[in-house]
Amino acid sequence: MAAQNTPVRSRHRGSRAVVSALALLLVVTGCTAGGGTGGPDGQHVTATILEPADNTVDVVTSTSIEFATENAVETTVELADLAGNYVDGELSPDGTRWRPGAQLEWDTTYVATVTAISQDGEPVIATSQFTTMPEPANTVRVFSFLASDNVVGVAMPLRIEFKDDANSPQPIPEEYRAEVERRMHVRTEPAQEGTWHWRSGWEVHYRPEEFWQPGTQIHYRLTTGGLPVGDDRYLRNDLNVSLAVGREITMSVDNATRQLTVRRDGEVLRSIPVSLGRRDFPSTSGTFVIMEKYEQTVFDTFDELGPEEGYRLDIDYAMRYTTRGEFIHATVRDGDELGEEDVTHGCINMARDNAEWLFDLTHRWGDPVTIEGTRRQFERGNGWTDWNMSWDEYRRGSALFDG
Repeated sequence: MAAQNTPVRSRHRGSRAVVSALALLLVVTGCTAGGGTGGPDGQHVTATILEPADNTVDVVTSTSIEFATENAVETTVELADLAGNYVDGELSPDGTRWRPGAQLEWDTTYVATVTAISQDGEPVIATSQFTTMPEPANTVRVFSFLASDNVVGVAMPLRIEFKDDANSPQPIPEEYRAEVERRMHVRTEPAQEGTWHWRSGWEVHYRPEEFWQPGTQIHYRLTTGGLPVGDDRYLRNDLNVSLAVGREITMSVDNATRQLTVRRDGEVLRSIPVSLGRRDFPSTSGTFVIMEKYEQTVFDTFDELGPEEGYRLDIDYAMRYTTRGEFIHATVRDGDELGEEDVTHGCINMARDNAEWLFDLTHRWGDPVTIEGTRRQFERGNGWTDWNMSWDEYRRGSALFDG
């Protein structure tokens, strides 16, 4: 077992000469897959690589280096291919496993080296040479909705999807989700507590307990490439994304007053008269997130609503907040209904000048919209409904939730 409070570090070197020197040291000490030496006061120092075992072939390219040391005062873990190219990585929280920082190459031989140092400075070295598997035929793409350099609103969830080349969902079975989630790392500046939440088998979101702080820098890294996910499928790729949170823009709508209130950094900027969904097509109450924006678009509902209720209209300044098609947008009527009557098919309408102003103010994604007082309540999955769950409920959606 690894000694408690044992410092472990990984090194990055790029010289083939280092590999030769290391090979010479191995010959001198005579250590291979595991070894040991006597230490002061009779303490026996050992180092053993448990996985991948020496001479293993067809190793997954997402493999970790699992090891154990005993009575070591310092331990280092190194991984390199036969050409001397070293791989960066990091230690697991429990100190028994080292994970590469990026997917290993297919069909490539590597040497893992664990060095345990005794109290008198003597090294004990364990090595394991293994070869990764050939590239499989059945891989699943790991897709991030957001890209680096995006600027988002304070309610934006991080969204990861698993799909095939035809863009069809590829669900991850429950028994594989914990290991996938262990390889999904989020770092924020300033630091904010957050968690992943499996919205479905093929889509997982991340949010903090409260809205992101304005100006937060978000970095998320997925070391998922090569990870097996059942049915002879393997995740295809890693991900590395850096983005920023913009100013706090929030919108709230009260159906009792038919007013939409816009705040920036907590300060009310404008109260806008609106019209919401009529009785037989009510707008949806809940907290939503702007999903996409179109300065100009066309609403065509004949297939959905039929010839009597359906319509085809040019729409300006449209901001979607539900999957089923509820938008904030400029009214196509004369405006007499705004602030007075609900006449829409579920959307929130406002005067053209207000719609243009709001469209220019908001981010492309991630600004929250809270709607109250309508006859229809939110349904999970009808938009990015992450903020309609309590923090405890949201945490329970993590595959790593332990109660």
